[in-house]
Amino acid sequence: MAVVAVVCLAAGLFLSQLIVSPGKAAADAAPPTAGPITVPVESRVISNELVIRGDVGYDDPVALRVETGDLGGPAVVTGQVPQVGAQIGPASVALEIVGRPVIVLPGDLPTYRSLRAGVSGPDVRQLKAALASLGIDAGDPATDTYDSATAAGVRALYQKVGYEPPAAGEELQDTATAAREGVRSAQDGLAAAQRELAAAAAGPVSSVIIGLDTAVAVARQTLADEQGRCAAPTEEAPCSQAALVQAQGALAQAEAERAEAGAAKDVGSQRAAVNSAQAQLTAARELQAEAQAATLTPLPASEVVFVPTLPRRVDVVSAIRGGTVTGEFMSVSGATIQITGSATRADAELLTVGATGSITLDDQELPVTVAAVKDSAETPTDPGTPEGEEPEQPAAPKGDRRAVVFTLGSLTPEQVVALQNTNVRVRVPVSSTQGEVLAVPLAALTAGPGGESRVELAGAGGKASSLVTVTTGLAADGYVEISSAESPLVAGDLVVVGVADTEKKTADAEADE
Repeated sequence: MAVVAVVCLAAGLFLSQLIVSPGKAAADAAPPTAGPITVPVESRVISNELVIRGDVGYDDPVALRVETGDLGGPAVVTGQVPQVGAQIGPASVALEIVGRPVIVLPGDLPTYRSLRAGVSGPDVRQLKAALASLGIDAGDPATDTYDSATAAGVRALYQKVGYEPPAAGEELQDTATAAREGVRSAQDGLAAAQRELAAAAAGPVSSVIIGLDTAVAVARQTLADEQGRCAAPTEEAPCSQAALVQAQGALAQAEAERAEAGAAKDVGSQRAAVNSAQAQLTAARELQAEAQAATLTPLPASEVVFVPTLPRRVDVVSAIRGGTVTGEFMSVSGATIQITGSATRADAELLTVGATGSITLDDQELPVTVAAVKDSAETPTDPGTPEGEEPEQPAAPKGDRRAVVFTLGSLTPEQVVALQNTNVRVRVPVSSTQGEVLAVPLAALTAGPGGESRVELAGAGGKASSLVTVTTGLAADGYVEISSAESPLVAGDLVVVGVADTEKKTADAEADE
């Protein structure tokens, strides 16, 4: 009997676990009490970025042409023909025509004339700037005149590229020689005129003066002798009136000649001759200077091409050795890969030259740098946006977009090949916190009665939650910076972002049953 009692007791306990009262069943089926959803306050860096799609390629192509009008014959290519893919930079030789180089220099203005001493204009100023960029002194860069300093700079340029500097023509050399002879002749004429003036201004020499003084003394004595005879005539020495008059005349003549010798000389004619000789020498020297300037080293139009932005990559070469050139002979593009995209004017204003960003290639981040932000010629589209994907930048009215150019850092040959003619997504941070800051999800923020921002700090250990007024900072990627708080907040504190929707969960569970 005891065994039967124990068995019955065990069976009763087991059945009591299976039988549920209607009240308890209703209580178990009721939805749980709604509770808050909390997330921790985080310490993180918040950054906002601008996303732009851009086409990868080289800088805009430029056609190189050479002016051959000054050659006086066919422009035969004799060497220095570059290969496609080669790079040309400042002071490189793009081609050799009839044994002379075609030198590449940086500049926006095309070559339209030969440059030589005396010419002036913006092309001369461009030449001076190009030479200065190579470390060559070409004279005052503020002036636009081709002078001796510019010619010296051109000679230094030709020495740098390994060619003899160009020389002036034989006619100009002959003119310079004749001008030098003219100066020499004028100098001789001036020296002769100056000697004549000096001789005229000096007067008679001492021996002549002594002779004149002696003649005056003799004439006086002769007159005295004649006057003595006439005062006391004798038979041996009678008075002769004729001899007396002659003696008086001789004295007067001797005194007059002596007076003339001591008087200042009239050298007007000799001085006029000197002035004339000096004028002739001045004119001869001016002619010599002009002739000499004409023989300064020129820069022929057929030996230089100016290219905006260097270095460049050779894309197409139409010249061949032994052939002739009549104009365009090569097409070049930028030597470095760049990305060209567009952004709305508002977004473009957030970008500055030098700002850095990145692109992704084969799961690898590659750095890029903003090189230029400029007005677009037309409203571009995003041809590289994958089908079915919305572009990052919404369409803007024509004229409301700006072109943005990015340059890339060092690339491997494989990366260059992979990037060519592709459309990529460029990400550029436009604002960021300085290091890690306290941050919460945007959903944690609520507005107070005065419009202030608040977060609800969950209570610990069963305590009630509390509202904390906060000051927010940068917001990005669903998070917002908490720059200050009414009550101290630290990373790890829990803030409420919502309340669990138990009714929806219950309905979903019943639908599943």
